[in-house]
Amino acid sequence: MNRVNKFLAWLAITSGAIACQPFASATDLSDAFDRVEPAVLIIEAYKHRPGSDPGRPSRAAGLGSGILISDDGQALTASHLVQTADSIHVQFVNGDQALARVIASEPMADVALIQLSNVPEGVEPVVLADSDSVRVGEEVFVVGAPYGISHTLTVGHISARRPADSLDGGFGLGEYLQTDAAINQGNSGGPLFNLAGQLIGIVSHIESTSGGNEGLGFAVASNTVRDQLLAQERRWSGLEGRYVRGPLAAALNLPQSAGILVQRVARGSMSERLGLREGSIEIKIDGDSLLLGGDVILEVEGVPIAGRQAYLAIRQRMSDKSPSDPVRLIVFRGGERVELTSPACADC
Repeated sequence: MNRVNKFLAWLAITSGAIACQPFASATDLSDAFDRVEPAVLIIEAYKHRPGSDPGRPSRAAGLGSGILISDDGQALTASHLVQTADSIHVQFVNGDQALARVIASEPMADVALIQLSNVPEGVEPVVLADSDSVRVGEEVFVVGAPYGISHTLTVGHISARRPADSLDGGFGLGEYLQTDAAINQGNSGGPLFNLAGQLIGIVSHIESTSGGNEGLGFAVASNTVRDQLLAQERRWSGLEGRYVRGPLAAALNLPQSAGILVQRVARGSMSERLGLREGSIEIKIDGDSLLLGGDVILEVEGVPIAGRQAYLAIRQRMSDKSPSDPVRLIVFRGGERVELTSPACADC
């Protein structure tokens, strides 16, 4: 066999081997997308101006995505999108709309569970997969609303598996799946699927110097969602706070080394029932915006605020309580320690 014929024979064998590799075809991906798209939600979160009608949203606080996971209207999204929302509006791909409320949230894993007021007939929830079986290099896809352009499909691979403590930004619990599938503003809270159309993650955030996609996207792994949100009772605090310590704690004249500076409080939340006061004076420290003038939480259920271990201890105490049980806080307000207790709430 001459050199040309040998090359052609090698090329034929190699091409056949490549053709047999289990890469997804365009048809497979299209079929998976068609199955899951009806369950993908576009979410608008609203804040209301003081004194405004609670039934009329006055200012969009965030636009993102979500995914239906149960027949009775439970859906997952990113905690940072809905944590302090006064109202939540949801839209399906067929144009049907629904209202939603937060029923559980874990900000340190950036995932929240919301309850929809209604689900269109025929819309099926997606299957929550075992994220431990996800492999680096596996092909995946994301569906969401980047920059408000709804039901956009992007495709990529799992780039790495990251423990939460390896990421910046306060993501202190669970595992994150890193992907190079294009993720932009508006994808937050949306689903990350494997090629079988099973949910393996909830889109959380991107690492970017430009503000747009640079191939460094992160999704909360589905098993973290199970462990932190679905496998145990969780409350929705409706609180956005900033952990302060060191020089800033001293500047605020705190009577202890650290606290949680209250930034925003959502209507109808446990934090509002407690009577927590949110910040109102915006300042910038090293380019970072901060709201002053609100309460500083010093202690929750007898546990002083003092870093990650304190947070975990508080979380455990809250898990041991019934959702209807009152909650006790100590805050720093007007230069004094003030005790706050939420009223019992039978239907919370």
